Amino acid sequence: MVETDFLIIGSGIAGLTLALRLSDLGHVTVVTKKGRSETATALAQGGIAAVLSHHDAFFLHEYDTLKAGDGLCHESMVNLCVRSGPDRIRELEALGVEFTRRPDGTYDLGKEGSHSRRRVVHAGDFTGSVIQQILVRQVVERKNITILENHIAVDVLTQGKIRSIQGGDPGINGKVEPQRCVGAYVLDVSAGVVETFVAPVTILATGGAGKVYLYTSNPDVATGDGIAIAYRAGARIANMEFVQFHPTCLYHPMAKNFLISEALRGEGAILLDPDHRPFMHEYAPEEKELATRDLVARAIDSVLKKSGKECVYLDISHRDPAFIKRRFPNIYEACKRYGFDITKEPIPVVPAAHYMCGGVVTDSYGQTDIIGLFAVGETACTGLHGANRLASNSLLEGLVMAARAACHIQDNLEELKSAPVPRVPDWNPGGAVDLDEAVLVSHNWDVIRRLMWDYVGIVRSNKRLALAKKRLSPILEEINRHYWDYTVTRDFLELRNLAQVAELVVRAASARQESRGGHFNMDYPEKDDWNWRRDTILSRDDPSAST
Repeated sequence: MVETDFLIIGSGIAGLTLALRLSDLGHVTVVTKKGRSETATALAQGGIAAVLSHHDAFFLHEYDTLKAGDGLCHESMVNLCVRSGPDRIRELEALGVEFTRRPDGTYDLGKEGSHSRRRVVHAGDFTGSVIQQILVRQVVERKNITILENHIAVDVLTQGKIRSIQGGDPGINGKVEPQRCVGAYVLDVSAGVVETFVAPVTILATGGAGKVYLYTSNPDVATGDGIAIAYRAGARIANMEFVQFHPTCLYHPMAKNFLISEALRGEGAILLDPDHRPFMHEYAPEEKELATRDLVARAIDSVLKKSGKECVYLDISHRDPAFIKRRFPNIYEACKRYGFDITKEPIPVVPAAHYMCGGVVTDSYGQTDIIGLFAVGETACTGLHGANRLASNSLLEGLVMAARAACHIQDNLEELKSAPVPRVPDWNPGGAVDLDEAVLVSHNWDVIRRLMWDYVGIVRSNKRLALAKKRLSPILEEINRHYWDYTVTRDFLELRNLAQVAELVVRAASARQESRGGHFNMDYPEKDDWNWRRDTILSRDDPSAST
């Protein structure tokens, strides 16, 4: 058994920022299922949205966020995050992050879709990578922080789960209140051993779940672990139907998940159909390429379905080559490696699953329904993004919520630590044996991802959703059976979580009988504010979705 003051599951911007802040209060253990820098943060190109210019204002950033969120943003969270932005940027700079500046010393602010002003602070076009490197360096230098790579959480430990393991009352359905988290079971992948971590405070910062879809901009680690773990523990999950598809990922057989930043469109890049004709004026006459991501993704999807082709094109070659190379060095070099010179020719692109606007329900401090269990970053649903995230608000939210969670934990640390911790049993594998046929995992993994892409993708219908639900059911049953029969591995745990997230997305999408933001259903093509301007809530103890 490993005892620590704070257990953080995940090593992206939210998890590491929180680790740094909590390290002054006690020992922090960060577990991450692969390398410490294999995160969605490290792949983020665009930057962080914040009001840093006298040409901008908080109310404008708030308005743009609310408009993109299509009526479902929680205004208090929008105001809180937007107004905290400048301070969080300065804190990153104090840690050593150098954002790109103009010759006069001011920030070189970018503009992205649905932003009314230039407000995206960036470090070239590899902002996330720079931030990840700085945070990792800072964390490694702190004596009070331990990072354990190749460690994946199996489940969090709650009082109810412990009682259930011990053969007593599991404490669900209100029998034991309030529920409390006291740590987690964590698989040491290298050793093949499940370890017991005990902590008064556990934080889920595992990122998103883009790998639930066949095509995604996300890294391989984005399997929705935190969302699935929280759901199994009894926490509420919200707005899982709102999956944001990024309109422009590089289309090339060797480019696994390379994103073409929205910042290109902010600098004048034009979308072209397979015959190299502009088309966004037909779908968004005013905003065109700078429309919200959900609208642009649906427009591309429509063009592809009508043409029968596999990609559209993004053209920025009309801009000065020197500017393109200076502003987008990472994208220029990456495309060049794949045989495309973006200063001379358009880039083949397709939409791909990018961001989960829903997640674990938290308050404005990252606290979930379970005492001692917090969720931050893309894992959480704070209400900031509503039905569709405004570009470059994700890293902002991670920073803001990490800061707020740390303050709340500090203010309530005595209470969090004072609760008696029940005797936590070691992991008991029972009669489980090694899984000798990896195809049992890989086959279901492929089936789920293709099923979600075909039936629960950019455009949905009642028929497709019903088919997805029907075909997921036996897969979930098989996975649950294998969970007890076979020794757990990282691949199997990821499949288990992926399947659970897929089921949550299907259930939420089936419940919402309208089209809004990232959720478009052909059977309900209009937005219905009267009946559906509310969050979709899913709970382990209530199989039906409530709003």
